[in-house]
Amino acid sequence: MIDGGWSWDPSLYSGSAAYYARGRAAYPDALAEAFTAELGLDGTGRLLDVGCGPGSLTLLLAGKFDETVGLDADPDMLAEAARRAADAKIGTCRWVHRRAEELPADLGEFRLVTFAQSFHWLDRPAVATAVHGMLAAGGACAHVHATTHQGVDPDDRAPPHDAITDLVRRYLGPVRRAGQGVLPDGTAAGETEIYRAAGFRGPRRFEVPGRVVTKDTDAVVAAVFSLSSAAPHLFGDRREAFEAELRQLLHEANPAGVFTERLQEIAVDLWWP
Repeated sequence: MIDGGWSWDPSLYSGSAAYYARGRAAYPDALAEAFTAELGLDGTGRLLDVGCGPGSLTLLLAGKFDETVGLDADPDMLAEAARRAADAKIGTCRWVHRRAEELPADLGEFRLVTFAQSFHWLDRPAVATAVHGMLAAGGACAHVHATTHQGVDPDDRAPPHDAITDLVRRYLGPVRRAGQGVLPDGTAAGETEIYRAAGFRGPRRFEVPGRVVTKDTDAVVAAVFSLSSAAPHLFGDRREAFEAELRQLLHEANPAGVFTERLQEIAVDLWWP
């Protein structure tokens, strides 16, 4: 049971893995450079990326460590991460199919543990306490705040996000879906208190500026299906009908099928035992 009475189940991102890397904006190289500058990364030590998904952050940071471990509860996400690592010829990653609540899981010590858009899905007090005991001397935990599926400050060049949300609600109902449950109040906040209660000090924050990204229609569709609230399995036998309506909506918004928007800045909070 997670904050607010919602319970995790394995279908949370069922069917989304193939869409995730295509629809979500990649973390920029500037984020890896900022991590390096803030923590003095030098290619040594180990990284644990908790809730790694298809390796979005894992692969970006892999070259900064001797070994990188990506942990996720969704086997399809891990398969996608492994495929992307192979394509990029990155051989220092290990992919572990476990829930974060099973940590420390005999994984050893780490120089850095990251949560990138994942902490809110977890039993946060239990996982933060476990991670606290997994950090090597001088190690840190990083909480990455980012929105990679859509931008901010929408204008007539951006995808019609409000209309997309209305379409999803017409198919799935007005209350946000998440796996087999619902999140009427959204995901939990207040992580500062969680980290401090687990024995961490901080945070020290650094930021990477937002940037302008361009997406075609396929990428916008993929971004929608990458969301837990619009994962493909939620639509059942109406998935094809939903996608057809979504594509028609995007065509009406921009017949050329090219959308441009600015992403929000990425903020990283660093915590130490």
